[in-house]
Amino acid sequence: MKTKVLPVFIKRLTFLFLLLLSYVNFGQQTPVTETKSDFWNNVQFGGGLGLAIGSGFTNISVSPTAIYNFNEYVSAGAGLQYSYLKDRDFYSSSMYGGSIIGLVNPIEEFQLSVELEQLRVNLKADNSTFTDDFWNTGLFLGAGYRMDNVTIGARYNVLFVEDKGVYGDAFMPFVRVFF
Repeated sequence: MKTKVLPVFIKRLTFLFLLLLSYVNFGQQTPVTETKSDFWNNVQFGGGLGLAIGSGFTNISVSPTAIYNFNEYVSAGAGLQYSYLKDRDFYSSSMYGGSIIGLVNPIEEFQLSVELEQLRVNLKADNSTFTDDFWNTGLFLGAGYRMDNVTIGARYNVLFVEDKGVYGDAFMPFVRVFF
């Protein structure tokens, strides 16, 4: 009879020891607190909308952009662009593509920018069989005056070649707004 009691006693003692051990290991843990990421608090959205309609002329453009503010001095982001242009009895064109942008604010009121833009251009003449499909790359260096979330300035396309591509001039004014 003694031989049966000892194994049962060892089993119960082992069970109590494991239960106590699990209480000590799990019961003494500090609760896990969820840390919420500040990622979305540092993201701003902006972009541009354009509409020009005239006698036989239509230009529609949409260009959303999002940036991430690493700190109060440096931001980077990406954008998409689509533009449709139609000049009746002459030509029509559509452009689509994307860009990446870097912004530096050495002081609160002054903003420097660098933007790499890649556009696909589809051009079609109305009164002939002429079509032209090509890629247009722009590398813009810019500077502007910043007031809160609005920047007004100019940018220069360092890859500009006269009579080639989609832009008529290397210098371009801009108004940049992010919310």
